[in-house]
Amino acid sequence: MKLKATLRLENGLEFKGYSFGDTQAVSGEVVFNTSMVGYPEQLTDPTYSGQILCLTYPLIGNYGVPSEELAAESLSKNLESERIHPKGLVIFDYCEDYSNWEAVKGLEQWMKEQGLTGIYGIDTRELTKVLRDKGAMKGMIIPEGAAEPMPAVKAAPADVCCKEPIVYKAQPAQNVENINGSKAAVTAGKRVVLVDCGAKHSIIRGLITRGAEVVRVPYDYDFTTLEYDGIYVSNGPGCPCDCEKTVENLKKALEGNKPVFGLGLGYHLIAKAAGCEMQKLQHPHRGANQPVRREGSNRTYITAQNVCRTIKPASIPADWEVFFTNLNDGAVDGIRHKTKPFAGTQFNPEVCVGLTENVTPIDEFITKL
Repeated sequence: MKLKATLRLENGLEFKGYSFGDTQAVSGEVVFNTSMVGYPEQLTDPTYSGQILCLTYPLIGNYGVPSEELAAESLSKNLESERIHPKGLVIFDYCEDYSNWEAVKGLEQWMKEQGLTGIYGIDTRELTKVLRDKGAMKGMIIPEGAAEPMPAVKAAPADVCCKEPIVYKAQPAQNVENINGSKAAVTAGKRVVLVDCGAKHSIIRGLITRGAEVVRVPYDYDFTTLEYDGIYVSNGPGCPCDCEKTVENLKKALEGNKPVFGLGLGYHLIAKAAGCEMQKLQHPHRGANQPVRREGSNRTYITAQNVCRTIKPASIPADWEVFFTNLNDGAVDGIRHKTKPFAGTQFNPEVCVGLTENVTPIDEFITKL
């Protein structure tokens, strides 16, 4: 017998459906993602920590969940971290009969093991329109018979980052001389400091397989005391106001000439350190179909993004320039320094939403080390 459940938003709007996964009531910020695939990666992305994630694609669970095994350097082989980060999952239809050669278990089994509460059978497209127009909202999933949960506390980088520095050894660069037919930049003997605001394992995999040693440090760690050839600032939950120490450290780094690159929250932190001001997007960029144009060219990329704010164009300092522009709404989706090797993007260049062309910013960073 199906257990009924309710998704209730802070504005009083309710969606009725059925419970799956864990049956405890949960609360959190309700956000959405429009990707057709990638739910195992999204659920293990620390950026979604403490949130209730709505997936707009109607059928979820049809290809199960891949192995959680760790590969070299204690990195997840298939996922973005060691565990599920959202508090809740909202979908239209759950597929119990999964089929995929990499699958080792079903989605619901994984959710029960990890304590993730889900609700299915609701109109996720209607919910997404509400979230798109009104912005992220607080909400709660309440399975029938469960007590109403306490209001959620918004997650921050401190909740998901590493607690002390971790060193990842470089892998032989020849491992990535060809990725799906395209050449990848490689280096050897270089050290990259990864400022962990909630770093995905694919970032670390991308760096070490290009021949760089990675020193992963907590978001508020004073990395300026370390020896390094470049700085990579990761994605993560929360907003730049949660990372004042990081901004101060980045200001010091921007006084030098060593490459600095950031994505997502990391991009916003670099922008703030450079003197930019932030503003909320009219409609959040959440999905794997955001088109961006590289300034100075007619080259367009289809990118994966998960952001609700951007840079005020008028606040960009004179020695910086727009790197990428969003073709949907004209938002600044990337900036770079005009003369120094500093840059950042709203989108996640390590996510291959089709061809591997989006890794270009990573390769440019690597070649400048």
